[in-house]
Amino acid sequence: MSWSVYIILCSDDSLYTGISTDVERRFHQHQTGKGAKYFRSRQPQKIVFLDTGHCHSSAAQLEMQIKKMKRIDKARLISTRNTQVTEEK
Repeated sequence: MSWSVYIILCSDDSLYTGISTDVERRFHQHQTGKGAKYFRSRQPQKIVFLDTGHCHSSAAQLEMQIKKMKRIDKARLISTRNTQVTEEK
């Protein structure tokens, strides 16, 4: 099974990083309040980064590396690998 690492831009301009085997489904869950608790106080706007083709272990490792990054480094990562997948509907 192929895992993906994604970053979502939120309504408060924060960035949320996660992993999933079905990013579109997971984004919809976040939009409808059935995803991470992080989205209880902010709305997901769009996916601004997507890296696919990982096993679960490598996706989780990359997720943790991204979560430890400073915002400026995340912005740099997003700008160099800009892949917008889903916008709020």
